[in-house]
Amino acid sequence: MKDLRRYLALKYIQYLVLSSSNAVSTLLGLLGSVYTMILLQSAKVSSKSTAVLISSLAQADILVFLSLVSDVVLGTFGVGFSPAASALSRILLMANTHVSCVLLSCVAFEAYLITFLPSESRSLRTVRNARQISRVIWMLVAAECALFLVDDHLRASSASAPSHGPLGLLFQLPSVASALLGSLSYILGILLRIINVYIYYKIFFSVSPR
Repeated sequence: MKDLRRYLALKYIQYLVLSSSNAVSTLLGLLGSVYTMILLQSAKVSSKSTAVLISSLAQADILVFLSLVSDVVLGTFGVGFSPAASALSRILLMANTHVSCVLLSCVAFEAYLITFLPSESRSLRTVRNARQISRVIWMLVAAECALFLVDDHLRASSASAPSHGPLGLLFQLPSVASALLGSLSYILGILLRIINVYIYYKIFFSVSPR
């Protein structure tokens, strides 16, 4: 449907084109996600695997809404600038970005399969597989967020943490792991941008009239 294609274009611009989010793109993304979730209630649309991925993409913006709500609530109680409040808002936004980027790449890959391998990939492009892929993505990002939350908590309590011995090494593991994961996420983000551009470049020239 044209509305879903417009929504995907908006999300690609928001997460894979713009270098950072801003108030305008965030607001448009939230409104587009609300409209898309309503649109996907149609049985005709929701029966497709691509629609399952798009539905999960729209649901990811709930994290943005929760981040905004947490900022307002914590700010109302005078703790909006505390490290804990800042970390919570940042991690919610990070989770939204990572889930959205990976799901957008899944949609692009499925579009590639539909264009170039329609019959060969039919058994892979099922609603069940799409739901499983969405669950795996959410679980991986949730584990990533948990690691960053543990690291932030240990940093906040570093004054009372042991600095030597086995316990000291144990307290340093989350910090090292989160640093490595942050570097990996940055590299993966660049690769996803390149892969998405290549996929849609191939699709565009394959369907353009010669």
